[in-house]
Amino acid sequence: MKLKIICLGKLKEGYFRDAENEYLKRLGPFAKIDIVELKEEKFSSPNEKEKITKTETEKVLKHLPEQAFVLALHEYAPQKTSKEFSEFLQKKTSSGQEVVFIIGGPLGLHESLLKKANQQISFSKMTFPHQMIRIILLEQIYRSITIAKNKQYHY
Repeated sequence: MKLKIICLGKLKEGYFRDAENEYLKRLGPFAKIDIVELKEEKFSSPNEKEKITKTETEKVLKHLPEQAFVLALHEYAPQKTSKEFSEFLQKKTSSGQEVVFIIGGPLGLHESLLKKANQQISFSKMTFPHQMIRIILLEQIYRSITIAKNKQYHY
């Protein structure tokens, strides 16, 4: 399984880095995961959202492989259960296709990037810090693999 996670912003807190390392260790035997951290743009007001997210989109586009299936994480997108996410991920990666997840910065993703994505997904109707969503994504990837392999993790 070949996956790429493109994120705007770094994991600043040690507990997020520890959690990421734990899930990457668990995922190691099952998936090759490439994490690309891009510098998020500084802003002084949410009124700058259009300009900031457009600039961040340009950075993201440079890291999108042409043949990959692109999945944008977006709070207003449809949601999946863990089992549905597992089935989706298995279907997309079983043919060898790379799946790329995009996690926006504090202001989210620009509309043009959302439209370019093959699909959008939300993990909750609530808003979470983008660093936390990165950990939630890794956990759900791990959960999806354990579901597919009938390992005891998801009940």
